[in-house]
Amino acid sequence: MTDMATTATPLDPRNLSLLWASPERAEEIAALHGRLFSPGWNAESVAASIEDPTSASFIAQLRDPMQIVGFVIGRIAADEAEIISIGVAPEWQRRGIAKRMLEGLARAARRSEVKRLFLEVAVDNEAALELYTGLGFVCVGGRKAYYERAGKPNVDAAILALDL
Repeated sequence: MTDMATTATPLDPRNLSLLWASPERAEEIAALHGRLFSPGWNAESVAASIEDPTSASFIAQLRDPMQIVGFVIGRIAADEAEIISIGVAPEWQRRGIAKRMLEGLARAARRSEVKRLFLEVAVDNEAALELYTGLGFVCVGGRKAYYERAGKPNVDAAILALDL
């Protein structure tokens, strides 16, 4: 098995756009979500999340070939924001796409005078934990047996926060 972290071709930042997510892209986002998570969200759930007045959601789109390779769905309420879901296509992981999406969401949150950004992550997701802590997120709590895994024991979630 090959280690993606060592074999991934660097991404040319000029070939990636961070765009506001729109309901018209819900099918594509749902398809990617379904590749990454079980159960995946359907297009209606994605569209409802994006259309929510508190939504702050982005897609990462390649220019050549034109395709969505990542998404982040967030919510802003008063002076707090939370990441509801984030994902990058497996073949595009570990190339800085998630970091760019998180930085974009943090910028949008700051413009809305948000003071803190929250997210939950499975405690066994080492790559995500490394990314989040590298960006300055700190653990502020947890949820026991939060993530269900088909045919496996549930996994705890760590609640992380980033002061903006």
